[in-house]
Amino acid sequence: MLKIYKTHGEALLPQFATDQSVCFDICACLKGMEKVKAYSRMNEPIELYCNVDKVEIPAEFRVLIPTGLIFDIPEGYSVRIYPRSGLSFKNGLVTQNCEGIVDSDYVEECFILLKNDSLVRQTITHGMRIAQGELVRNEDYVIVAIVTGK
Repeated sequence: MLKIYKTHGEALLPQFATDQSVCFDICACLKGMEKVKAYSRMNEPIELYCNVDKVEIPAEFRVLIPTGLIFDIPEGYSVRIYPRSGLSFKNGLVTQNCEGIVDSDYVEECFILLKNDSLVRQTITHGMRIAQGELVRNEDYVIVAIVTGK
């Protein structure tokens, strides 16, 4: 069981798109937001201003999109964040870190790190499905160092 807390009244709870979906869709929560954190293509930290519950992401910029959600992840599990293939293919919006990992001890709002991989501005609107998540059981293991050579 994955419990989810809404930090914003307008946040949308994740949903499975079909009965056979392995991952749940995660939506942007931009209702009433003034600005979001971003990095330019020149790696400069900036803030992008939201306008009427949407934000425009310039080409090759990285941005943290709020979800308005806190995942209450059971100990021994993590939530894995993946890009949505349609959004990646059609708009060039991808999760910057390929696969995001939310650990069970992270109890803050979850943000989705998106990169506009296209050459044109892309718009994210409130409620837009921007990523997908999966609850994953962690394997216990030990790291063992093996020294070879001298």
